[in-house]
Amino acid sequence: MKTEVKKLERGQVEITIEMTVDEYQPFLEQAAKAISENIKVPGFRPGKAGYDIVKQKVGEAEIWQEALELAVHKTFLKAIDENNLITVGNPKVDIVKLAPGNPVIYKATVGLLPKAEIGDYAKIKINKTPITASDDQIKAALANLQKMYAKETLVDKKAATGDKVEINFETFLDKIPVDKGQSEKFPLVIGEKTFIPGFEEELIGLGKDETKQFQLKFPQNYHQKNLAGKLVDFKVKMNAVYQLDLPELNDEFTKRLGEFKDLAELKDRIAQNIRDEAEVKENQKLEEEMIDKIIEVSTFDDVPDILINSETNKMVEELEHNLAGNGLKFDDYLVHLKKTREELLLDFVPQAIKRVKSAIIIRRIAEIQKITVTDKELDNEVEKTISMYGHDPEVLKNIKQPAYRSYLRNILTARKVIDYFKSVIIVSKA
Repeated sequence: MKTEVKKLERGQVEITIEMTVDEYQPFLEQAAKAISENIKVPGFRPGKAGYDIVKQKVGEAEIWQEALELAVHKTFLKAIDENNLITVGNPKVDIVKLAPGNPVIYKATVGLLPKAEIGDYAKIKINKTPITASDDQIKAALANLQKMYAKETLVDKKAATGDKVEINFETFLDKIPVDKGQSEKFPLVIGEKTFIPGFEEELIGLGKDETKQFQLKFPQNYHQKNLAGKLVDFKVKMNAVYQLDLPELNDEFTKRLGEFKDLAELKDRIAQNIRDEAEVKENQKLEEEMIDKIIEVSTFDDVPDILINSETNKMVEELEHNLAGNGLKFDDYLVHLKKTREELLLDFVPQAIKRVKSAIIIRRIAEIQKITVTDKELDNEVEKTISMYGHDPEVLKNIKQPAYRSYLRNILTARKVIDYFKSVIIVSKA
């Protein structure tokens, strides 16, 4: 078998493969047997007619055509192995020559996993933000707890800052009702600034069943682009006013929570939770910064389109899943962005290339440093997953598939590589 490898642009390679008639013969024999299993040959049971008999029955050209898929599959794998190529995706196959009695020639065009020359990452320095829990953060957390346990009392009075109100409202842009800009029995607490600036202040002084019309300008960076920076008319009706009585912050209140002996212990726990959350966010930021800097000092071959397309599609699917989890529709999100799915995919290309390069770096460092995941580590992680999600039969079925173990092995390997980077890259406090 002859092979010729030609590098193409955009991370692709063209492999020309030529087989002699003798090399093609075993595939012809297999093809003839497969054909004989699906046709009736007098005097022979299915699959038992010899090559010459099948050739007389269907013609030699059909056997050669039938043998092609088997031959391409096996010889393509042999060619990439002999040439030490790591391919991605399925090859595009073009037949150059397929005629009985002649050598078989075809060309396979396929993407290559980009090679990477990893830079000197040991010289990289990054700054870590000190992890603290400020008094203001602790006070804000305590205030939220107070609100959760506040007593609501329906009162017959004008709404004031700190009251919870229930309203009906409509919005109009150029006297035309705004799509999804109406709501009934909408609750909000005046002073919490959960609505656009100025809205809550307009409610102050309104009593039950009273109405009010007013105009407000939406912020320039408002998420609905059709309203951003626009002057909008509001019609509001006050349905109810509730006085909120916050519990006093003391040891008695703390005991109502059931976990703490006094207010000091509650504050300590809140401070620790704030630090833990900040630590997680800081580690995520550091890990991303480490990978970014390693990408900067490294060089890569061209990333093939198939990898970019795969990653951008994966990113859009992740976005769809996240939106659905928040009760939002992907199509509505596209309308809000004024983009098509294809335009969004293009927007994701730079980030997709970065993600591909990150995966290449992790794979390469794992090879260089011989970072592996043992079967025992893999089993332990599978058991953890089963303990968390094993009650769902469908999830349990997927967890036990070889593909899931392969996915999990990649995840655990990546974790180990990140930990290795942390051990050699200089991290200093900002």
